[in-house]
Amino acid sequence: MTQRTSPLHQAHVDLGAKMADFGGWDMPIEYPGGGVVAEHTAVREAVGIFDVSHLGKATVSGAGAADFVNRCLTNDITRIEPGKAQYTLCCNESGGVVDDLILYLRADDDVFLMPNAANTAEVVGMLSDAAPEGVTVTEQHDDFAVIAVQGPLSDEVLTALDLPVDHDYMSYDEAEIEGTTISVCRTGYTGERGYELIVPADSAKGVWDRLLAEVTERGGLPCGLGARDTLRTEMGYPLHGNELSPDITPVMAASAWAVGWDKPEFWGKEALVAQRVAKSSRVMKGLLVTGRGIPRKGCQVKDGEGQVVGVVTSGTFSPTRKEGIALALVERSVKVDDEVVIDVRGRELTATVTKPPFVKTQVRQA
Repeated sequence: MTQRTSPLHQAHVDLGAKMADFGGWDMPIEYPGGGVVAEHTAVREAVGIFDVSHLGKATVSGAGAADFVNRCLTNDITRIEPGKAQYTLCCNESGGVVDDLILYLRADDDVFLMPNAANTAEVVGMLSDAAPEGVTVTEQHDDFAVIAVQGPLSDEVLTALDLPVDHDYMSYDEAEIEGTTISVCRTGYTGERGYELIVPADSAKGVWDRLLAEVTERGGLPCGLGARDTLRTEMGYPLHGNELSPDITPVMAASAWAVGWDKPEFWGKEALVAQRVAKSSRVMKGLLVTGRGIPRKGCQVKDGEGQVVGVVTSGTFSPTRKEGIALALVERSVKVDDEVVIDVRGRELTATVTKPPFVKTQVRQA
């Protein structure tokens, strides 16, 4: 199967990026000059720029489009108004997560969706099959690039290019740059203040070059998906395929806040309500390693008596804390501040159970 490439692919090659497959896309993992730790630190302390064009893009349009989406996805779209964005989930009948995504409400008859790369076709297919007459679901994967500018100095970068920065968290504005209209969204996956720019593919290189120049002028760096992963893990943000999956529900993944429980319907509602009431499933918690070592996905979590009480879903070295951290699905008997043991290929690491995030940021600051 041929890998897909971003409209910015050649720019990454020219920068000497280490490329790898991600959801069927050939994407930059890290760049020369410090790698993941340096890129991670740049975002936490200054600013970084990411190409996340592998994210899916789809439009649901037609009379009643927003209402239709609301009957399918978990979150309650009536909580927001046009110009706002919302995190939501697409679930199966058993409550498992087909995908988690961001939706942008443009109008009652126009909703823009940004799913994960590998799940776009399934989400679009499910919505297309369920769409009533007059509502159209259109995949636009190749029409746009998505560029994320993240970090405390992200406002400075955008302001230097006369792009808007005065909108609230989870909202967006349209702007003009390089002779084209783009969407500037106050969203991101790093936990830092930042923006995601949705740019027509044929204008992406010019926009990237101008943004990168402003980023590097402020001591920032181009950043790959390696740093994106360590940043999101420090925040406790779930990754589909790790903390979320067709077998892992929002209740289990501490994502129940993104479910509109009072809505009359959404895909998987009956199963999710039952699971929420039963309180019998494992749930996601954070693990902070107290010794030397790095937990990895799939490692067993044990209690003080050696009984298996969970499994690591994501584990990494935290560049900010300078210690190992993990997200894990554990039994409900495991409480915050408990001490547990992580089995890393036969080596036992002690860890303290905590509630993410592992670091404090200003992502929602006005």
